[in-house]
Amino acid sequence: MAGRQLSPARDLFQLGMCKNLVEKGQLAHPLIISNRTVQRAHDLHCKLTSGKSTVAPNISEAASQSDIIFTCLGDDAAIKETIDTFAKIPGGIKGKLFVDCSTVHPDTTNALASTLTSHGAEFVACPVFGAPAMAEAGQLICVLAGPGGSVQKVLPYCKGVISRANIDFSDQPHGKATLLKIIGNTFILNMVETLAEGHTIAEKSGLGNDNLHQFIETMFPGPYTAYSGRLISGDYYKREVPLFAADLARKDARHALDLAKTHGVKMRDVEVADGHLEDVQGHSGKKGDIAGIYGAVRQESGLKFEN
Repeated sequence: MAGRQLSPARDLFQLGMCKNLVEKGQLAHPLIISNRTVQRAHDLHCKLTSGKSTVAPNISEAASQSDIIFTCLGDDAAIKETIDTFAKIPGGIKGKLFVDCSTVHPDTTNALASTLTSHGAEFVACPVFGAPAMAEAGQLICVLAGPGGSVQKVLPYCKGVISRANIDFSDQPHGKATLLKIIGNTFILNMVETLAEGHTIAEKSGLGNDNLHQFIETMFPGPYTAYSGRLISGDYYKREVPLFAADLARKDARHALDLAKTHGVKMRDVEVADGHLEDVQGHSGKKGDIAGIYGAVRQESGLKFEN
């Protein structure tokens, strides 16, 4: 594939995406990796196949050498700052294609599109669903929105490379992709809240967690079963590095609640889950994981946070 790609170097999630891009993306040039913390870019580079990637000293230099630029940052402020930096690159960004995989408010996504296209660049919003293990296995789900011609340029790097399936919103506003991502993430929040409450009442009523887990395995295979396993195994508090940080989950909840307020909708489940995530932050700090909602529910039910 002609062209050079710049990809983010953030956490295990981005490691999986970068690994699959270099191994299955049929890149004609080494992947250029950049991170605001340069050492993290070097660390990721060392974990990839030798000769398949290089490290740029800063994002401006990296983007100036690239034709397609993938970004994935943790919050709205970070991606806005990054895109503003790209827009100021000497020589300009006209003709470059930017692909943002960040989970941000749809208004932020539309603002990014306006900034980039006003400088002559193309833009595709491409948030993804899936945990780090799915990123590692190339089993994410990509949601793509923007001009159809631009989306077509990104598709070769999605299904069969970083994803198992695409949700294609070609020729729809860029913000539709992150609108789905934010609403979709409320399903995950509500799932974890339901499992946390279910396992807590199962323990206190005498049903037992193993018996409830058998029901979940039978009726709800897939994510419900996986998260149920995380709860009963204690994985929700034992991890040094969260799979889905409580801080990021609360950011998504805030976006969802903002959208709900704007459109006159009540999302009571999200409000409850967000309250429990606040308890998780208070108990676990930066190590807090979305699955820690179980510990918060346990505590308010008279049990210890840790099972």
